[in-house]
Amino acid sequence: MTEPLATPRSHDDAVDGDPTGELPLLARLNRRGFRLVMVMDVVVLYGIAVGTMLVRDGFTWRNYPVPLYLTSFAFVTLLFVATLYFGGLYEREPRLGAPSVLPRAARQTLAAGSTFALLTLVLTPIANELGLTTQRALPIPIINLVVLIVLGAMATATNRRVASMVRTRREGPPKVVVVGDAAELEVARQHLAEDAERVRVVAELTDPSRTVEEVLRTEATDVVLLAREHLDPLYPDVVEALDRAGITVLLRVTARETMFGLERVREVGGLPFVLLRSQTIPVSRARFKRFFDVTVLTVAAPVWLLVLGAVAVHQLIVVGRPLLYWQERVGVAGRPFRMVKFRTMVLDAEAVGGAQLAEREDPRVIPACRWVRATRMDELPQLWNVLRGEMSLVGPRPERPELTAAFERSIPGYARRHELPPGLTGLAQIHGRYHTDAEYKLGYDLQYLVNWSPVLDLEILFRTAWVVIARRI
Repeated sequence: MTEPLATPRSHDDAVDGDPTGELPLLARLNRRGFRLVMVMDVVVLYGIAVGTMLVRDGFTWRNYPVPLYLTSFAFVTLLFVATLYFGGLYEREPRLGAPSVLPRAARQTLAAGSTFALLTLVLTPIANELGLTTQRALPIPIINLVVLIVLGAMATATNRRVASMVRTRREGPPKVVVVGDAAELEVARQHLAEDAERVRVVAELTDPSRTVEEVLRTEATDVVLLAREHLDPLYPDVVEALDRAGITVLLRVTARETMFGLERVREVGGLPFVLLRSQTIPVSRARFKRFFDVTVLTVAAPVWLLVLGAVAVHQLIVVGRPLLYWQERVGVAGRPFRMVKFRTMVLDAEAVGGAQLAEREDPRVIPACRWVRATRMDELPQLWNVLRGEMSLVGPRPERPELTAAFERSIPGYARRHELPPGLTGLAQIHGRYHTDAEYKLGYDLQYLVNWSPVLDLEILFRTAWVVIARRI
C-alpha cells in the first residue's frame, strides 16, 4: 500500500523521481543540496558588510587597504553561510505551521560572528609572525561585525520568507488530509476555516487506515493527526513512507503530550502540533557531524595513537595472533560494513550457538582481556572505521545483521537507529551495559538522534572517558 508513495510528487524535491535524467540545471543542483536562497544570502550578507563600511567611512576606508577589507568581507560572508548551512537553515522545511525563522537565524549569525572573532584572535599573531601584516589578519571593525550579526539575522529570515511566498504562489497553499474522530474533526474544521488562505483541507478521515489512499487520491502535501491514537496504525511504516514521499505529518499536541517535554511546537489554525519525522537529523547536520569527527580525531591523534599502540602490544602478548577481529555489522541506512576490534575471545567463539549478544560474565572472553572489554579498549581499532566514514565517534552501536533483523521484527521503529553512522560509543553505552535490553538501548539511541549536537557528542565522549577510568579502577 505504501509503495506508490516512494516518489515525491508535489514538493521541490520531486525532481529526484525524474525518470529521464534530463533535468534543468537548477533542479540538478537542488538535488545536491544547493538552494537559490544561498545566493540571496551571499549577496545580502556581503552587501551588509560593504554597506556598513560605506555608511561609517564613506569611500575612504581607514587603516587597511581596500582589497584586504573586501577579502575579509568575502571570508566572513562564507563563514556565515557555512554556519547557516550546518545549522539546518538550507534544509527544505515543511510549510504547514512553519515557525519563525528569525530566532534560529539570530542564533546562527551570532555563532558565526563569534567564530569569526575567535579566528581573528588566532590568525593575527600567526600572520604577524610570518610578516604578512603588523595588525589584524582579518580587518573588520567590531561595530561592523555586530551590525552584520544583527542585520544578517533579519536579512536571512527575510530571504526565507520571500522564498516561502514564491513557493506558495507557485504551488498554492498546502493541501491537507485531516484524521480524527467526528468531534475532533468538528473542532479542527472551525479552526482551519479561519486559516483558509494558508491551509486547504482536501479530505477528512475518521479511519486512519485510509490515509495513504486519500493522500494519493487528493495529491495532498500534508497529513494532520488530531490525536495520538490515530498515529498508532500508521507508525512506523506508513509515516516513513509518507516522509520519503515528501508528505508532512503533524500530530496535535494535547495536555498529555506536553508532559513529554516537547519542543518546537507548530501552530496551524490556532491549534498546536508537532512535526513527525522518520528522518530525525537533516543532511546538513549529518555532514557537520562528519566534519566534527575528523576534527576531533586530528586534534587528539597524539593521545589515541599512543593508547592504541599500548593496548595492541598488550593484546599481542596475551592473545597472540590474530590480533584483530573483523566482523560484519549493520551501518548507516542499513548497509553492511566490516567492523574491526581487538580480539578478546577465544578463537571460533561462535562455533557453537551462532551469533549471540555478549553477557556480563561471558565465558568466551579470555581472562587476561576482561579489563580490555570492561574499559572498552577493544573498540579502539574502530577508529579506522571512523576515518573511513563507516562509523562515527558517537552514535548507536552497530549490531550484527542477524541480530538486527530479529530486532527489527520484534521492536517497532528499530531501523530508525540506522539514520546515522554507528558510533564508537553512544548514549546507550554511558548509561547501559553489554547486557542492557535492546529495546531500552533503542530509547537511548533515538533520544540521541533527536537531540544531536556537537556539545552532546563532546559530553558523551568525556563521560565515556570517565566510565573507562572508573571501571579500570
